[in-house]
Amino acid sequence: MSYVIPIVAVCPMRLQHSHRSEMVSQLLMGEPAVILDTDTDFLKVQSLYDRYEGWCQKSQLAVLEELPSNDQESLLSEDHSSVVMIDDTALYVGAGTPLQFLTDHTWGGYTFRYAGSIWDAKNAVFNETTLLERTELYLNTPYLWGGRSVTGTDCSGFSQQIYRFFGRTLPRDAYQQAALGESVGFLQETRCGDLAFFDNAEGKITHVGILLSPDKIIHASGQVRIDPIDNMGIIHGKTGMRTHSLRIIRRYT
Repeated sequence: MSYVIPIVAVCPMRLQHSHRSEMVSQLLMGEPAVILDTDTDFLKVQSLYDRYEGWCQKSQLAVLEELPSNDQESLLSEDHSSVVMIDDTALYVGAGTPLQFLTDHTWGGYTFRYAGSIWDAKNAVFNETTLLERTELYLNTPYLWGGRSVTGTDCSGFSQQIYRFFGRTLPRDAYQQAALGESVGFLQETRCGDLAFFDNAEGKITHVGILLSPDKIIHASGQVRIDPIDNMGIIHGKTGMRTHSLRIIRRYT
C-alpha cells in the first residue's frame, strides 16, 4: 500500500481523472491519503482524515511507500497565512493546515519545514471565545464547491475545519454530519458551536452552519458570513430574504 501527501497548499480532489471534472473535496498540505488507483496524470486517493475519495493530479503529490507513525496529529497551523519551506522554497498555507508531517521531515524526496505559529487541537477549549476566534479567520472566504480552506470553502468544509481546531472529526458532507451528534429541539436551547442543518424542497440536507447564538449563525453561502436565524431558517443580513429552511440542530459533545 502506498501513500501520498500534497506538496501544494491545497490539492483538488476531482470526481474523475480530468481537470474538467467536478472538484468534490480537497487535500490540504500535510494531509496523508492512500492510493486507490492510478491514471496517466492522476491518482485516485482516499483521505485518511475523513475517508473521502477523489482523483488528484500526480504532480501535486509526494508518494510515500509507507506512512510512519506520528504523535503530532493534533498540531495545526494557527494563523490565517503561514509558511512551509519545501526544500528551499517558501509556500504559504492557510489556517488549519495539519502539521504532523511538516515539521522538519523528508517525504518523497521533499524536505518540509514549518515556520509559523502552531495550534494544538488536543489542548484547545471548545467555548464561545475560542470558537469565535477560529471562525473569524474564515469571514469573507469565498464559497467554493468542494473547498475546505481559508481561500475557498463550502458549507460542510467550513464546519469540518472549525471542529478540527478542537480535536473533533466530522465527516465531509452536510448530510453525513447531520446523522451524528445529539439532537437539539429548539433554537432557544442551543449553545454556541451547535450545528444547524437546512434542507431543500425535497427534504434533502443541503446546507450546514455554526450557531453563534440562538439568533445568529456563521455559514458559507456566497462567502463565509454571519446572518440572523429564526425557527424557520436563515435570513440574509443585507437583503432580508430568507435563504435556507431550518431542518435540524445537532450538538457534538
